[in-house]
Amino acid sequence: MSMERKRKVCLFNMVVSSSAKMSKSGGSGGATMKDNAVVSSVINPWTGMPYSQSYYEILEKRKTLPVWQQKDEFLKALKANQCIILVGETGSGKTTQIPQFVLESVNAETPDGKRMMIACTQPRRVAAMSVSRRVAEEMDVKIGEEVGYTIRFEDCSSASKTLLKYLTDGMLLREAMADPLLERYKVIILDEAHERTLATDVLFGLLKKVLRNRPDLKLVVMSATLEAEKFQGYFSGAHCMKVPGRLHPVEILYSEEPEKNYVEATIRTVVQIHMFEGPGDVLVFLTGEEEIEVVCCKIDKEIAKLGDQSGPVKVLPLYSTLPPAAQQKIFEPVSSGRKIVVSTNIAETSLTIDGIVYVIDPGFSKQKVYSPRGCVESLLVSPISKASARQRAGRAGRTRPGKCFRLYTEKSFHNHLEAQTCPEIMRSNLANTVLTLKKLGIDDLVHFDLMDPPAPETLMRALEVLYSLGALDEEGNLTKLGEIMSEFPLDPQMSKMLIMSPRFHCSNEILSICSMLSVPNCFLRPREARKAADEAKAKFGHMDGDHITLLNVYHAYKKNNEDPVWCYQNFVNEKALKAADNVRQQLARIMARFNLKLCSTDFKSGDYYINIRRPC
Repeated sequence: MSMERKRKVCLFNMVVSSSAKMSKSGGSGGATMKDNAVVSSVINPWTGMPYSQSYYEILEKRKTLPVWQQKDEFLKALKANQCIILVGETGSGKTTQIPQFVLESVNAETPDGKRMMIACTQPRRVAAMSVSRRVAEEMDVKIGEEVGYTIRFEDCSSASKTLLKYLTDGMLLREAMADPLLERYKVIILDEAHERTLATDVLFGLLKKVLRNRPDLKLVVMSATLEAEKFQGYFSGAHCMKVPGRLHPVEILYSEEPEKNYVEATIRTVVQIHMFEGPGDVLVFLTGEEEIEVVCCKIDKEIAKLGDQSGPVKVLPLYSTLPPAAQQKIFEPVSSGRKIVVSTNIAETSLTIDGIVYVIDPGFSKQKVYSPRGCVESLLVSPISKASARQRAGRAGRTRPGKCFRLYTEKSFHNHLEAQTCPEIMRSNLANTVLTLKKLGIDDLVHFDLMDPPAPETLMRALEVLYSLGALDEEGNLTKLGEIMSEFPLDPQMSKMLIMSPRFHCSNEILSICSMLSVPNCFLRPREARKAADEAKAKFGHMDGDHITLLNVYHAYKKNNEDPVWCYQNFVNEKALKAADNVRQQLARIMARFNLKLCSTDFKSGDYYINIRRPC
């Protein structure tokens, strides 16, 4: 049976009980056409194996999702239009179901037998990994085969098998550098478009251009907020479709007075909910990793003080640098008691956690801010927008009627919060983006069709930075050095540092430093052992600064044969160092492509540290 035939079999989800009996015709034992259909419906067309029992259980849950009820409407719209804007409220099931609908209905084979893929972008790595795993489970296939994901420095997909790939928007942008028309894809789905990340905005402009050159390509733009008119206007009157969410009423409760310390107010509110409110899990929004870990620890202590009268709780953190295994714990139901998830704004729209009844919203998130004059990019704790506040509140109404505790006044909500979050392109360093656009052959940056063009000052500063690094010539064209720099998934300054390092006989060391700078902080500092952790970190310290300190940690890790016990004893994050080792191998392969030699100065030489400092 051909792949095309198999896809037709699964298109209308012919699901029958595994106990269905095959009727035989006459005494010859030949199966009828009806029997063949029954056999086909219990065989997974992607693997050629019978569906597992869990597939049918999950399928019944899928059928209850709001988006499932509009499957036929969506497929008709997809067939009739090249571009679709789909507005689906949080919890509608669009992220997991729409890509599967597309995969089942679109013939992804070219006339010459070449197989194409469906791409679904996510603004966050955590979402790309967790959603792809969920979809693989729903399709009853192995992650990394028919369904895969690609994030920076990690590719869990197969060139020969993968049909549906979840990837970060930045990775699709990098793929476009090698394949400007994105010819390996039949349909591209841009999910969470309302978040307006830097890479998403650039993809908007790029894909608008690609659609004109590839009539066979289809684009689905999915958003959780009602900015559909803006997207529709940008994509020249694209077809718009709305999917309702599965929301119960949510009671909004405001603080009577502004809170002096939102962290303490958050802990106090969690304890009050646990003591006085009915059953149901709690979702708390905070701004970053350190703040989340502190609050998790304090919530545990405060509830422990209440004794047995309060009932058990399970407090779980959620942030982007958390290991995948720890991230998956938030989706697991608790056997008894209450689950309390303390998360960054990743839980606003990117992930849906079942069982949440109470939401605590302090009204803040960390946002990237860039000063073109000082050339400094930083993360600042800033007030959220009204749109974000509504998304957070909506998380409380997924299971049953819920409550959202806003730790700010109603007056602040109406008078002080912006309607929408400012697009990232308006508040970011654009040097890397400009380098990518130049590599894509887009030279007229001023007239490149962006939904919200950045400030001219920011664009000029980016061009000046690239010119000072030697990536652009006086005419603003990409130099040979700039072309090589664009191939590295690093900031331009780090790319230049890596490319220049062989000249100073320290490319091995600079490669290790760049790798360590590309992963989360490797130093652990648990609250109960801060002094011991600081003393352990001091052993790796160097007078020449943090770069050499990171190099010392990496060297010590390799010298001790990547021993987990050594990492534990020295308060070093083993997963971060493993990730750095993986990044190092990938960067080394890129260097090999351009014949950049890996070399080192003799450690005993007086020039060892001097040479390392020179390209930095």
